[in-house]
Amino acid sequence: MKLGLQLGYWGAQPPAGVGELVAAAEASGFDAIFTAEAWGSDAFTPLAWWGRETSRVRLGTSIVQMSGRTPTSIAMHTLTLDHLSGGRVILGMGVSGPQVVEGWYGQPFSKPLARTREVVSIIRQVLAREAPVTNDGPHHPLPYAGPGAVGLGKPLKPIVHPLRADVPIWLGAEGPKNVAQTAEIADGWIPIFYTPTSAGMYQPWLDEGFARPGARRTRADFEIAATCHLQITEDNGPARQAVIDAMKPFVSLYMGGMGAKDQNFHKQVFERMGYADLAAQVQELYLAGEKEKATGLIPDELVTDMHIIGDAGYVKERVAEWEATGVTTLLLSCRGADEVRQVAELLA
Repeated sequence: MKLGLQLGYWGAQPPAGVGELVAAAEASGFDAIFTAEAWGSDAFTPLAWWGRETSRVRLGTSIVQMSGRTPTSIAMHTLTLDHLSGGRVILGMGVSGPQVVEGWYGQPFSKPLARTREVVSIIRQVLAREAPVTNDGPHHPLPYAGPGAVGLGKPLKPIVHPLRADVPIWLGAEGPKNVAQTAEIADGWIPIFYTPTSAGMYQPWLDEGFARPGARRTRADFEIAATCHLQITEDNGPARQAVIDAMKPFVSLYMGGMGAKDQNFHKQVFERMGYADLAAQVQELYLAGEKEKATGLIPDELVTDMHIIGDAGYVKERVAEWEATGVTTLLLSCRGADEVRQVAELLA
């Protein structure tokens, strides 16, 4: 199992110390660094900036929001960065949610599975550069001939010859249909809130996708990149408990405060994990402004299932459990270069 450094997206200001983190990941044997985007910083620019200081680690997005750019624009970013980095790009994409897609990007959210299939198809056409790019689907028609068109649209091939026609495309997916489609059309999957306890729930969905005619991968060569917070503590008592308590506000945020009340995809994941009653209570409190009370409901066992927190021996045991479920990469957020080196040394 490989290690990925999750740099995430920016808060109110660009984060400090990223250069040291990236350098430590490169020197310590991490396989990749990943960036994200929400509605502030974008995912591609930091990879171009920090990637220039590296020569080995792969450069991944987890995730690029599909509605933020046309499929051909995403492909242009990808082929450009792939050339600049010498073929190290992993294109991770996802549909995001209706609040961001319609509220920030001003695009319709409906039919996310069909839209995803069209986006992936178009990007693969661009990178293959075998013929002018066309698409008959309703979401991203190429050439465009709808309202406002002047009728001069022409199918085109990219001017630049892509370095690789097979840049890995990983998809963020949460529900049964989306996970199955990911196994069918993508090279890898970026789950959210994946845990050893919930891993069994996803296996039939993945198997359905692998079994579809024309599936791109098999389980043997399909990547699963799971995100968790890994922290090595001095003991499995008070030091560990302090970290567990510090993680609870993030769990309650995603369970109760992300997405609309009636359409929170993150909350639905927790419901599938068996926390439906808890999720309903947390959301009610969170949306009422009672964030501390909502956080107080989060049980220790949920945090310790989602994340790997404990002394060195415990961490090694838990990492082995994650790997045994089929995870090929652990995406880790680390607070400093020393922590990157400590994790790499322990898990080497």
